[in-house]
Amino acid sequence: MQKAAATTTRQHPAFFSAASLALIAPLCVVGAIIGTQLIVTLGITTNTSLIGALAGMALGRLPLAYLARYKSVHLQNLAQSAISAATFGAGNALLLPVGIPFVMGRPDLVEPMLIGVFLAMLMDGYMLYRMFDSEVFPATGAWPPGVAAAEAIRAGDEGGRKLGVLGFGVLVGIVGSLFKIPMSAFGVAFIGNIWALLMFGVGLLVRSYSTNLFGGEMFATILPGGDLAKAYVPQGVMVGAGVVALIQVVLLILRRDAGKGEMQERVVRGIADVRRSLGLGSTAYVLIAILLAFLGGLYTQMSPAFLVAFVAYAAFAALAHEVIVGLAAMHAGWFPAFGVAVITLVIGMLIGFPAPALTLLVGFSAATGPAFADMGYDLKAGFILRGYGQDAQLEQEGRKQQLWAAMFAFVVAGIVVAFSYRFYFAANLVAPIDKAYAATIKAGAAPGVAQSLLIWAIPGALLQFLGGPKRQMGVLLATGLLLGGPAAGYAVLTGIVLRLLWTRFAKKEWLTDMEVFAAGVIAGDALSSFYDMGSKYFATRS
Repeated sequence: MQKAAATTTRQHPAFFSAASLALIAPLCVVGAIIGTQLIVTLGITTNTSLIGALAGMALGRLPLAYLARYKSVHLQNLAQSAISAATFGAGNALLLPVGIPFVMGRPDLVEPMLIGVFLAMLMDGYMLYRMFDSEVFPATGAWPPGVAAAEAIRAGDEGGRKLGVLGFGVLVGIVGSLFKIPMSAFGVAFIGNIWALLMFGVGLLVRSYSTNLFGGEMFATILPGGDLAKAYVPQGVMVGAGVVALIQVVLLILRRDAGKGEMQERVVRGIADVRRSLGLGSTAYVLIAILLAFLGGLYTQMSPAFLVAFVAYAAFAALAHEVIVGLAAMHAGWFPAFGVAVITLVIGMLIGFPAPALTLLVGFSAATGPAFADMGYDLKAGFILRGYGQDAQLEQEGRKQQLWAAMFAFVVAGIVVAFSYRFYFAANLVAPIDKAYAATIKAGAAPGVAQSLLIWAIPGALLQFLGGPKRQMGVLLATGLLLGGPAAGYAVLTGIVLRLLWTRFAKKEWLTDMEVFAAGVIAGDALSSFYDMGSKYFATRS
């Protein structure tokens, strides 16, 4: 439900100003350090955007005239955009991929990997900037963490009832987190597409109880022990759903009849922009793949035909990875970056690429997606704070400033990782998923993998086709199957039921508070998770 922004101004604060950089530069360093620390100790990173927003709010309330400028919701939006970009960039997009060649015993590939994934991360963020508010990634999409950040900033700016509703949601999120309930999943259910989230919740529960559901003799031949992962069910469903999702994207950008008059003109122009963006991305990823192959010395180990196949597949996988991860992030607020990268790796193994090529391939693929999704969250937050695009000039300028903030954060993340990865590797600290990637490469493709992927791709493709591009049912079911987690599944489905009851029985004036409450729940869960991760990290260090 769209409402006017709490604070609108015709002139957006510039990123390249003393006030902005004084706040954002230190936040980027802090965010990058948080990202690297958490990815090697706990294996995941947390969304730190609220930390940036709270820093701006706190400074704006100090009784100094110079600091009054930090009360601007747009400046707080730049701060939250930058710190979250630095966190996901340093942890997921950089340090995670460069750990793979280290675990593989190929330290000579670490620096080529770092250069390649750094460039891929920059292109990843820029691609979402180009495609945001398009037919593929509309600004009206859910992007739940972005809604949470925007509503927190707006509530802090407006105060009153909205702040009370947000505060109640934060309290619910924190209390639920104390009982180990994934409250982000619960909050997302009030914001995202119901059909997409229903499939997400079903996937989470089916994966969690697969051994009980399919462990009998009836399924012994196709699902040994009822283990979906060993039968490559989640991967197969994602392959089928992902292929159809990509076809749906292609059909959207090829569409000609898009309405009448001004609306047709706007949609056609947006589709043309998406077409140009995908062309730019494809070219950029091909060039990065060539650079990786050259720096990694693959030309000495592969025939010319195989080298061309590697470059083509790596570029396609990177582009497909970011689109699939972006679609999942837009609808559910969660993205299966690790799982989709495994699919890329398994298909590369089936093609027959050697181990060094697979090492670079999976790192390159894993680097695309996190920055893409995070940029979507941040631009959604900015879109809300700027009045849902009612002022086109303000919206365009605001997005441009957010892009500068994110790119600055990515550069800071690159510097932090370039200086710190040696220290982590010396202490044998890498992202835990890196060891799983390495073990998969060393084990090789098991017999029957291709057949399993093809079989389970069929239901994934059918569900994605029947749901259509608006619901993304196949991709979200596969996302749930890849992630698993009974608590998250129950949280999503419970949230959906309560959302239906809220919209059916709540008073009209309370309907507009549903997103604010959900944003508070997500924010509370994020703050609680950040505290929990921080305390675990320091406990591990001690």
